[in-house]
Amino acid sequence: MSASAGHVQLFLGEHEREQADCSLRHGDVCVRSLRSPDKATANEDAAAVIELGNDSLVLAVADGVGGTPAGREASNAAVETLRRVLCDLPAETLQLRPAILDAMEEANKTVLGWARGAATTLVVAQLDVTRLRSYHVGDSELLAVGQRGRIKQRVVPHSPTGFAVEAGLLDQDEAVQHDQRHVLFNVVGSPDMRVEVGPALQLAVRDTVLLASDGLFDNLFVDEIVDTIRSGPLVVAADRLVERVRVRMHGEGAADQPCKPDDLTVILFRPHQ
Repeated sequence: MSASAGHVQLFLGEHEREQADCSLRHGDVCVRSLRSPDKATANEDAAAVIELGNDSLVLAVADGVGGTPAGREASNAAVETLRRVLCDLPAETLQLRPAILDAMEEANKTVLGWARGAATTLVVAQLDVTRLRSYHVGDSELLAVGQRGRIKQRVVPHSPTGFAVEAGLLDQDEAVQHDQRHVLFNVVGSPDMRVEVGPALQLAVRDTVLLASDGLFDNLFVDEIVDTIRSGPLVVAADRLVERVRVRMHGEGAADQPCKPDDLTVILFRPHQ
């Protein structure tokens, strides 16, 4: 008997814009995914919302690495593999942590097996009611913030700038526009891939969890992101976030503000009160 899956939805870059707003057992979820404004080819990001059993929700964002062949196929394979592995779990032994790790390893083997040089990032949030755990490979990020704007958890991007910020050698605002921002040490599609597993975090009622591709973090400073998502209706926060990125991507911001057209995918989650 497989796991009792509830709401399951994949976003595979099939349209110029994809979005969803849903109220699930665990909380509210908003997804926004948009193709880069400066290209006609498909969105290379992918995302997943996977509700399992009565208590578990898994969210994921993958970003096909630009400049590699089959980036879109790699991101799609990552979220599709995650969905398949989790939805095939026996209902009586719903062990998500090993299953998520197995799915990420399987996705890596799949992409490597193509022998085409494809690669993708992948960030996953496991939510057991209001207990959060993160898993990530690459520079797609996860943030958990409180209503007053305190960052309670943030994954460290697997990049020179991500490590430099974590070590205190680089200011996070400087990192947004650094020339090595997109150098990655770790991707799905590498024989040396490693999955970083974050510590468990108990969410408060009004906390907000964000997963996003680097299309967000290349165009907004972290304090701008936090200020946009920390309070107010989640749907409004998601739309405001996308609009602020759109303005930057079109070069409509100030000269000293970041601007990098790219595919953008964002998932917001907030537990029910």
